[in-house]
Amino acid sequence: MTKSGRKRKTISKDEAKLKIDELRERLSRLNAAYYNDDAPLVSDFDYDALSLELRALEAEFPEFADETSPTVTIGGAVSDKFASVQHENPLQSLQDVFSVSEAAAFVGKVKASFAGIDVSFTAEPKIDGLSVSLIYENGVFRQGLTRGDGQTGEDVTHNILTIESVPKRLTPPKSSELPQRLTVRGEVYMPEAVFAELNEAREERGEKLLANPRNAAAGSLRQLDPEIARERRLSCCVFNIQSVTGADFASHSETLEYLRELGFEVIPYSILSSEDEILAELERLGESREMFPFGIDGAVVKVNSLALREKLGSTSKVPKWAVAYKYPPEEKETRLLDIEIQVGRTGVLTPKAILEPVRLAGTTVTAATLHNEDFIEERDIRIGDTVVVRKAGEIIPEVLRSIPEKRTGDETRFHFPHTCPICGGKVSRDSGAAYVCIGADCPAQAKRKLAHFASRDAMDIEGCGAAVAELLYDTGLVKTPAELYSLTVEDLAELPKFAQKSAENLVAAIERSKTRGLSRLLFALGIPQVGAQTGKILARAFGSVERLAAAEKEQLSSLRDIGGITAEMIYGWFSSDAGRTLIQKLRDAGVVMESLDTIAENGVFAGKTVVLTGALTRYTRKQATDIIESLGGRVSSSVSEKTSLVVAGEDAGSKLTKAQKLGVEVVSEDEFAAMLEYGAAE
Repeated sequence: MTKSGRKRKTISKDEAKLKIDELRERLSRLNAAYYNDDAPLVSDFDYDALSLELRALEAEFPEFADETSPTVTIGGAVSDKFASVQHENPLQSLQDVFSVSEAAAFVGKVKASFAGIDVSFTAEPKIDGLSVSLIYENGVFRQGLTRGDGQTGEDVTHNILTIESVPKRLTPPKSSELPQRLTVRGEVYMPEAVFAELNEAREERGEKLLANPRNAAAGSLRQLDPEIARERRLSCCVFNIQSVTGADFASHSETLEYLRELGFEVIPYSILSSEDEILAELERLGESREMFPFGIDGAVVKVNSLALREKLGSTSKVPKWAVAYKYPPEEKETRLLDIEIQVGRTGVLTPKAILEPVRLAGTTVTAATLHNEDFIEERDIRIGDTVVVRKAGEIIPEVLRSIPEKRTGDETRFHFPHTCPICGGKVSRDSGAAYVCIGADCPAQAKRKLAHFASRDAMDIEGCGAAVAELLYDTGLVKTPAELYSLTVEDLAELPKFAQKSAENLVAAIERSKTRGLSRLLFALGIPQVGAQTGKILARAFGSVERLAAAEKEQLSSLRDIGGITAEMIYGWFSSDAGRTLIQKLRDAGVVMESLDTIAENGVFAGKTVVLTGALTRYTRKQATDIIESLGGRVSSSVSEKTSLVVAGEDAGSKLTKAQKLGVEVVSEDEFAAMLEYGAAE
């Protein structure tokens, strides 16, 4: 069954293996973005749908079981920026349920397991923050750890110390002495009011806005400088005792009251018995989510008795005595004030709804997508309408529908423009529902093409986001992607808000981008219909841009997942004067035009296993990993006798010590850079 309840069509074993591999790869990438980069690419709702699909396939085809699957592992990797510490007790995840019937089934199953026993449950809001473990000795705070992969976390004690709601010295309870040792689990979050205030101040200073409270909290807690965490005014709410010496409890609710006595901010909870009470509480919590100081993405139902929990036990990943009920995406009503047109990098005109500000999924929304003309007409959406909005995947705001019965008669219909609102060029409707600007020199397209070329999944030029790309274009420094490679520090240092260091960093990032390889270059070029996956297919099939440029349409369309329309687009792009000119200029700039698979066979790291440790200053961890892999190496997270090389940055810790004991070759970041230069020269 799928998440929607529909039966999934029967698939063969080979098809299942391909789909399982695809889902595992995608979920691993999403996990890395969520846990390690604090930058979720999709909503929890959409992530859960993918996870459920993978679970169903793994259950149907157990022969493809893998202990490294995202359905088995927990959380993200532990960053080398911090010391890694083994958790005394694993910080497990929770089993998700998505309907009241599933929540009721959990309650019914537990009650059936203990027939004749009056089983009670607790219901708590599920905070959308960063899970941590807090350790106390004789009432004094000693250490704070992130969840990490559930078994090992990052030592972020220096940042936890800045959180006022985390007691540094516990209050002695009335009925007993302070515990000799106590480990509690909680959730670090950024209060909604603080998030709004910080973003308002950042907007006034012209700084990039924080995406949402969860990302802001996670990013703040995983900083090396504790002053950043202090400025962000984080809070922490605890919800579980992981271990305690010198105190005994019969129920979960008793432990929460004990934690409250000790001085913690404790999760609000209700004790419930019947299925009806529990389901009513889930509904109440969902309707009351805006009353909490933190964002919530669900509610947690737990067995209250600790003895019954012990009998129910756990799997390797989740306890059997609790479930997390996930709320569907939030929808709100607001007024559509106007409709503006945005021009994308391919010239597509997209209507944007300008909205009366409304709080939605933890942020204030003032604009939303309307997709295209057909979408507006089919739903009879008019300027001045009361409309229903939600965040598609709780990330991108979108208008769902209008509410005609709330019209006053002053609403007006919207008509698509016949000329581009940016360059005044002609606009034509394509074979689908999109209107496209066909102006050859449209600035809006040029700016977005620059930003796309530099984006993470393309050439990954750190520091060249949309705002910088627009600045480079508007000042005349860069009009095409190839011109990025002629930028100098002196050019950039003269621009507003560009300090010497940021100019040096951007020039260095542009230089590093030359080695991204053919697949990412093809995606970066912005060829219509060529996404990241198509870029990989083309790179594997042709190996170099020369062979691809010489390919006939029939060769292209014969490749898997590339149809006639895509083949036509690729052929047309490489046959155009603009396409050929851009490729030549990029080649002249030294951009690699071959598949990394081809380069890797003879790369400087070919056949070697490399470990990165400590803080790198020239490269991000992802950039260094990509470079090593592009030159034939494999990056590992742990040091062993099979390790070929350790690259040690600043404040390298236990991995460096272990490498030295094992006699593994260790190089500094400068020596690593020299190896890259040597490899490039070879």
